Amino acid sequence: MANPIKIRLADMLDHDLFTPRELSWLSFNARVLQEAADKSMPLIARLRYLGIFSNNLDEFFRVRVAEVRRLISMSAGGDKQQSKDLLVAIQKRVVNMQKEFDRIYLELLAELTARRIYLINELQLDPGQAERVQAYFTSTVLPELEPILLSDSQPIPALNDESLYLAVDIKSGDNYHYAVVEVPTDRLARFIEIPRRKGKSGKVFIVLDNIIRACLPQMFRGVIPIDECHAFCFKFSRDAELSIDTGIDQTLIDKMALSLKQRRKADAVRMVYDEKMPGRLLDYLSSRFGFGKYDSLIAGGRYHNSKDFMSFPRLGPRFLEFKPLPTVRIPRLDAEGSIFDAIREKDVLLYYPYHPFDYVVDLLKTAALDPQVTDIKICLYRVARDSRVIDALVNAVHNGKRVMAVVELAARFDEAANISWAQRLTDNGINVIFGIPGLKVHSKLLLIERKEGISSRYYSHVGTGNFNEKTALIYTDFTLLTYDQNVGKDLLSVFDFLQYNYRRHNYKLLLVSPHSMRSGLLSLIEQEIANARAGYHAGMTLKCNNLVDKELVTKLYEASQAGVQIRLIVRGMCSLLPGVKDISENIQAISIVDRFLEHPRVYVFYNRGNPRYMISSADLMTRNLDYRVEVLCPIFDRDAQRTIQNILDQQWYDNVKARIIDQNQTNEFVPRGKRVARIRSQETIHEYLATGKLPRYPKSEMHHSAKRRRKPAKS
Repeated sequence: MANPIKIRLADMLDHDLFTPRELSWLSFNARVLQEAADKSMPLIARLRYLGIFSNNLDEFFRVRVAEVRRLISMSAGGDKQQSKDLLVAIQKRVVNMQKEFDRIYLELLAELTARRIYLINELQLDPGQAERVQAYFTSTVLPELEPILLSDSQPIPALNDESLYLAVDIKSGDNYHYAVVEVPTDRLARFIEIPRRKGKSGKVFIVLDNIIRACLPQMFRGVIPIDECHAFCFKFSRDAELSIDTGIDQTLIDKMALSLKQRRKADAVRMVYDEKMPGRLLDYLSSRFGFGKYDSLIAGGRYHNSKDFMSFPRLGPRFLEFKPLPTVRIPRLDAEGSIFDAIREKDVLLYYPYHPFDYVVDLLKTAALDPQVTDIKICLYRVARDSRVIDALVNAVHNGKRVMAVVELAARFDEAANISWAQRLTDNGINVIFGIPGLKVHSKLLLIERKEGISSRYYSHVGTGNFNEKTALIYTDFTLLTYDQNVGKDLLSVFDFLQYNYRRHNYKLLLVSPHSMRSGLLSLIEQEIANARAGYHAGMTLKCNNLVDKELVTKLYEASQAGVQIRLIVRGMCSLLPGVKDISENIQAISIVDRFLEHPRVYVFYNRGNPRYMISSADLMTRNLDYRVEVLCPIFDRDAQRTIQNILDQQWYDNVKARIIDQNQTNEFVPRGKRVARIRSQETIHEYLATGKLPRYPKSEMHHSAKRRRKPAKS
């Protein structure tokens, strides 16, 4: 007889039990906007959250909205209408969020002014400031400008995606002329400090676009007689999907470079513009740029490309910024002797940004010099601009090591950088491979082979984040450094698969997508279901960035109905609906947004009192499970398990920066309650790692080592 739960879930699969991932993502970005509105946060940090919100929204349109548009063009009937309705819902939410953004922006301007930090426009310049702005424009800005006069007889050149532009409206007698000019924020700072007014204290800034506005006529001097001249900001978001032709006889690097050039000419999916732009100018631009009925035209304030707020100047006093958290050092890694000795003695678990990424760089540098090291293999997805990881790999080759680097050319928005890195690595004698056609290599793996006695031994790195010194300062991520030879042999098999795609391997410890991770995770959930039905306590804690795979969500609903207690910590998209009567009553979900970006993927299963702890680079998304090379690695070291559990518990009981994920996506903060200690997990975790001190909260079920049995539910 068929399982009645499965039938019931299957009947509802495409209806009420799954939040569209695009709307769930917008809820996540609304949480970022909440941080900008939070008056308890440092003022400059709140400005930077506006920048993060804007940058996130840009990528959302380039990726998610572009995909919905493609679905509309390729589908028919009910599917087409469903995608259209989704696009309408997206547009409505984005417009409302933009209004909230503008409100917060004006509020922050007023608070900056109260702190004697002035962000002024071109109409607020006094004569002395105007003279300084004019001089800066002439010497520095004007040489960078390339205005384009628009003419019906001439096509408009492809404009840079996500660059900021000014649409210039020129009145000359009875005629109007239009032009566009790119604001060169890729070469010049967006925020320019200028002198204070006489007798005034504080700091004064003007944005680069306002400097151009102040000097507009100078750009067209001697070309067009100007009676009036005004400029209005706008920007595009284009479809970021890359199309790589597999039938052309070119190297993969050449194909990727060609595809990147074509991205500049991809369809525009959004234009954001100054709401005061004259209707005739807006209509002209919309017509010339070919905006259709499924494209988003979004009116906003006078300023756009607010992502530049992420790099707003650092200003004193210190209370305007986040208070720095001292780096937590690990004494046995700082002791004299080789880092290999420390890893051989005991597994190392690092948690960034609390622990320094320097330990990984030190491992690579040591491997580059150690005469017993013979081979280094690494997966590179995103690296820092001035990467010490790359430097160490090059040095390893110079010291006679065999180095293989798997470089993922299709890391979205890092494609050009990765092409450059691949060329540098190849030029220095490193064996660079590009993985498997159709599968992104997203794993964060490093394998060092070292001759010890008469045999080769493996030192392994498995991480949840990239080999990137910059993001390791602002993303939370786990790294496992282990001497476990079974892990090492499994990693060797992964690298062999990446190099020789036709080979298949049986992994002893690792779950590897696209081969075994989906089935492995489903099996782990199924085991908790079986335990619950047998009368044992059953539970799991899943922490990830995104949970949207329908098969896994359906299995979690089944687990909830069987009595499995499920805790979800999901930063971004969550298609699962917690707390639905008779479906997901045993599932609770939260999301944490704070000063660091929550990035680890950690999966813990109670397993009848002998919990299984696993870390991964993979989110619970179809693409990660089926169309990427990902690794899920068990954690066996008891101290490392305890550390992971204590970190997850502090996050679960966060009552300052945790939001409840519910059916209505209200983003309500977790209530603190009476007589409950304040737990801001990103702060308490730092104290815990530095001192071992834990805040007071209910002890996790996962801490119990003995089997706990309850009476089976009545049938």
